Amino acid sequence: MAKRKKEKVRILSQERLAEGIFSMWIETEAAALARPGQFISIYTNDAGKLLPRPISICETDGERKRLRVVYRVTGKDTGTEQFSEMKEGELLEIIGPLGNGFPLERAEGKRVCLMGGGIGVPPILELAKQIRCLEKQIVVGYRDENTFLKEEFDRNGSLYISTEDGSVGTKGNVMDAVRENELSADVVYACGPTPMLRAIKEFAEKNRVECYISLEERMACGIGACLGCVCQSKETDSHSNVKNKRICKDGPVFLSTEVEI
Repeated sequence: MAKRKKEKVRILSQERLAEGIFSMWIETEAAALARPGQFISIYTNDAGKLLPRPISICETDGERKRLRVVYRVTGKDTGTEQFSEMKEGELLEIIGPLGNGFPLERAEGKRVCLMGGGIGVPPILELAKQIRCLEKQIVVGYRDENTFLKEEFDRNGSLYISTEDGSVGTKGNVMDAVRENELSADVVYACGPTPMLRAIKEFAEKNRVECYISLEERMACGIGACLGCVCQSKETDSHSNVKNKRICKDGPVFLSTEVEI
């Protein structure tokens, strides 16, 4: 993969989708290169915060050089609150696209299930738009009735929703929705919190289903140099000579059988 450089980008729009959830479109050269499952790292304008904040890519428009991120504000010291207060026309510095995306070619001619939970929901949208398969099932999980991106998912596949409080769709999590609707697939693609991915990994391996998971982890450098975001792997990593994988560089997407979570 070619080395990515920092780039000054312009904010095209900023919108609040739900409590603590924001959508930002930016104008960037990275849009033409990005693949579903990759992320960008965004630098704050605070000189006291040197490290960028990794945010998954939600949508891309390569022809118009536009890219969308949907992110959660996680606190005053994380940088995301500053991002949420920025307006159209303001400038940000980013680097990306980074990481490895989902292998779209594995879905050709197959029944697929795309699964997202929490802030792992946004990366599933561009995947749903680009993937070509025999049958496309989208299963997304939310805390409550604030089912952000629902309309976009509705246009791109057969949509199933779970909510923790039962206000929309199946009460529970994405695996509860899979069981309630008796869904099955040849290939699974998933992004979300670790407990969700662990359940999906166990389900897929028990049923011998090919499964790709995008891991969430706090990152520092975002380019694989610091070893700040690692997970245990089956194989020895050539960079560190131990059994781990760098989520930012080797991932964030892995074949489920490659890693232990």
